[in-house]
Amino acid sequence: MSVTKPSLPKGTRDFSPQEMVKRNYIFDTIKTVFRKYGYAEIQTPSMENLQTLTGKYGDEGDKLIFKILNSGDYLAKVDETLLTARNSQLATSKLSEKALRYDLTVPFARYVVMHQSEIAFPFKRFQVQPVWRADRPQKGRYREFYQCDADVVGSPSLLNEAEFILIYHEALSKLGLKDFTIKINNRKILSGIAEIIGKPELIVDMTVAIDKLDKIGLDGVAKELIERGFTEADIEKLKPVILLEGANVAKLESLKAVLSTSETGLKGIEEIETVFNYVNNLVSDNPTLTTQIELDITLARGLNYYTGCIFEVKTNEVAMGSIGGGGRYDDLTGMFGLKDLTGVGISFGADRIYDVLEELNLFPTSAQQGTKVLISNFDENAELYALPLLQQFRTANIAAELYPSSAKLKKQMSYADAKHIPYVILIGEEEMQNNLLTLKDMVSGEQQKLAAAEIIERLK
Repeated sequence: MSVTKPSLPKGTRDFSPQEMVKRNYIFDTIKTVFRKYGYAEIQTPSMENLQTLTGKYGDEGDKLIFKILNSGDYLAKVDETLLTARNSQLATSKLSEKALRYDLTVPFARYVVMHQSEIAFPFKRFQVQPVWRADRPQKGRYREFYQCDADVVGSPSLLNEAEFILIYHEALSKLGLKDFTIKINNRKILSGIAEIIGKPELIVDMTVAIDKLDKIGLDGVAKELIERGFTEADIEKLKPVILLEGANVAKLESLKAVLSTSETGLKGIEEIETVFNYVNNLVSDNPTLTTQIELDITLARGLNYYTGCIFEVKTNEVAMGSIGGGGRYDDLTGMFGLKDLTGVGISFGADRIYDVLEELNLFPTSAQQGTKVLISNFDENAELYALPLLQQFRTANIAAELYPSSAKLKKQMSYADAKHIPYVILIGEEEMQNNLLTLKDMVSGEQQKLAAAEIIERLK
């Protein structure tokens, strides 16, 4: 029998115990903040009906959906002419009725419509689950990865947007990040800008270009705008908007002057001001938060999708793309027949946050270890003596292990080192007679004779 060399599908990863402790630290921190703001957790299946997902992400997105072959003899009912036509899209519709979820947003919309009679609106939910995309794997881009979303549907109140800013600030601060920027913009302001230069139909082209300001500079943006159908006169009108500087209040005043003839644009400015006022009232005792919020007119995430405020979060401590983003959408559930249900949501980029914390060495010691103490095992008597001790530690919520069989000290110490266990308890004849255990600190190498109760107090 041939031996198959083990391998993983491209774009997927194993996570070691050490990595899982750190990942769960991130997820648990974010979940705690979500719950604090009234968000409740739901989960949806890994697979959805293919028709639920198809047509929701555009033509390019549809190509990246992982389809699941029908069970049984899936070719039996397929017309032979369809197979010989070599049209994979047509064939797929007959061979596959299910697919792995592409994101958490469309399944959430489906969930809301299916459960609308049992949901209290506004409905505030969070979800931390993996999604799958048949993308070309590359550094930082995987075919299986986790999304960490929170959304509220059924409420037009801009208090929700303000609270999402607070959620970002609190969660990232709890994770140890200090220098980050929460960027905010509004789709209506962008629509207003396209309106005043007389090119409302080119709003997407305009925003795709100005979104690249950081990467290609003003000259690069101007060149791209010309290629997309704008004139030199249009660009002159756009320049003061693209190059807005100063504090948020000053930027808003400049925009009011520029957009004075655009009702849509002024509405967007009013919405941003309302969000800022909510934030100021919510954190009047923490003025530093407001300095981390930046009005950024070049921010244009998912423009076809969002209808109001748009968010993006960037860390300034490490060279990294955005570590979070989201925005307001006015008809999330319309795709499933439930019209005019407004919502707003955000997402945390957990994988990028992991890389940032790793690079800045911000994971606390507690997020880098599992077992806290290992009890040695030298012979049958020591093992019997250790068993009730083991249970005492666990009752005190201290993660503890007893080495499972008698072995030489060197082997047991190597095991503790490999698992990054910070303490080892040595039990020999002398320890059993005196009821004083030897506690060895694996970092300093220091050893002390202590009673079990003293060790429990120290390790707690």
